[in-house]
Amino acid sequence: MSRPTIGVLALQGDVREHLAALTVAGADARPVRRPGELDAVDGLVIPGGESTTISKLVDIFELREPIDKRIADGMPVYGSCAGMIMLATEVLDGRADQRGFAGIDMTVRRNAFGRQVDSFEAPVEITGVPGGGFHAVFIRAPWVERVGAGVEVIGTVTGGPAAERIVAVRQGNLLATSFHPELTGDPRVHAYFVELARTA
Repeated sequence: MSRPTIGVLALQGDVREHLAALTVAGADARPVRRPGELDAVDGLVIPGGESTTISKLVDIFELREPIDKRIADGMPVYGSCAGMIMLATEVLDGRADQRGFAGIDMTVRRNAFGRQVDSFEAPVEITGVPGGGFHAVFIRAPWVERVGAGVEVIGTVTGGPAAERIVAVRQGNLLATSFHPELTGDPRVHAYFVELARTA
């Protein structure tokens, strides 16, 4: 598969930016809003946005069970920021009625770095992503407080007050970052995921 077809969950969040980054990274990228559109993709990106809103819209658009099934069947999924929250088995400081896909055995804390005004940028070294530190953008971002035995920590903040916080993980075909690589103009994280989808 030279150009895998990768969908972006297009219910809320920075969908357009992910579609553009995936295209640059070598994928056939398309929005996904319906179960039939999900059936046509080799992998899925869950974008940043508002995790409680995404959780509600997934049910409204009847996508929860289809996505759960595709994840169970091994479909590669990448979640950034709110997408990381949606992939976690446990969410701290979330709403009681908030439900994700529970694909990655990890505990994340919502808005861990602070409010919108506390947004920041920091270098992150990401295992498997060549080319040195990745200039990461954090906007009301979560961080990971616990990972299970099957989860690989592939990125931590390397400087500043958030140094050593876990911000990128992988479990099998599932990838998550607490930052927004689609806002940087650097396609390396998306290229990493495209390659994961290509070889899955």
